[in-house]
Amino acid sequence: MSESESPEMRRPLPEVAATQKPMSLASWVQLIALGVIWGASFFFARVAVMEIPPLTLVLFRVGIAAIALHLYLAARGISFVPVLKRSGSFFILAALNNVIPFSLIFIGQTELGAGLAAILNATTPFWTVIVANRLTVDERLTAHKLAGVLIGVAGTAVLVGPGVVADIGGPIWAKLAIIGAAVSYAFAVIYAKRFKDLGTTEVATGQLTASTIIMLPVVVMIDGVISFQSVGAEIWLHVLALALISTALAYLLYFTLIANAGATNASLVTFIVPVSAVLLGWLFLAERLQAYEIAGMLLIGVGLIVIDGRLAQSRRK
Repeated sequence: MSESESPEMRRPLPEVAATQKPMSLASWVQLIALGVIWGASFFFARVAVMEIPPLTLVLFRVGIAAIALHLYLAARGISFVPVLKRSGSFFILAALNNVIPFSLIFIGQTELGAGLAAILNATTPFWTVIVANRLTVDERLTAHKLAGVLIGVAGTAVLVGPGVVADIGGPIWAKLAIIGAAVSYAFAVIYAKRFKDLGTTEVATGQLTASTIIMLPVVVMIDGVISFQSVGAEIWLHVLALALISTALAYLLYFTLIANAGATNASLVTFIVPVSAVLLGWLFLAERLQAYEIAGMLLIGVGLIVIDGRLAQSRRK
């Protein structure tokens, strides 16, 4: 490892202690930062998708991010060979964390509104708690974790507001598609723990490279060869922001968070994302902040406090 390489990015994905402690302040900062970055992705994608088909946009998103991380590895003198030796595992991670959930969310949102989709996607921590309890020995299900997750999901429903009622009558298959994406994310965050011997940068690069390879033939078959001559500079800036900030940087934070705080805690980002999207809209798009949105944010905050467990421990003491 070169002297200039960040130890945070080179840190392996270690096993979490059998008795998990509450998240550190640094991990909370990473979680909130990741939520803000992924919340901003809605703004970048909203503009870019007006001129670029969704699946093609996904390909650009993962492809440009993969190239950027390969350049980062090369600049730091970090070998990609260990990733290539386990390419099969990285294709599985890419499918679970990118290809399957992206596709299911896209399919589901053809029939469901964004509000209901956000609520169903926010069930990711619930499924992660269940999957972690079955497949790991270091992240067992506890009463405060389950209670906090349920409070967080309820908070997301309140945050989305009354408009979600109109979407409830959507087809069952569309709802199951979004839930399927949440379950896929849950398995992905658990599966990522097997790469504990690799640095977080290598894991992020391997996943995004495999995602690009998978998406390339899919896009060619479905979208075909597209001319981008009419795509303006502003659109490409949003594509670059989506790829470099909301994907490359985001996944570095994501895998670092798994290393530092565990799979269940990393999945809590799905509660932060809708909060950050609402706040960013209020700050930069002059969107009005509604009372129910504030109530939903407070409820999500309560859920995160319950999951953290520190308050309950102090009360018991």
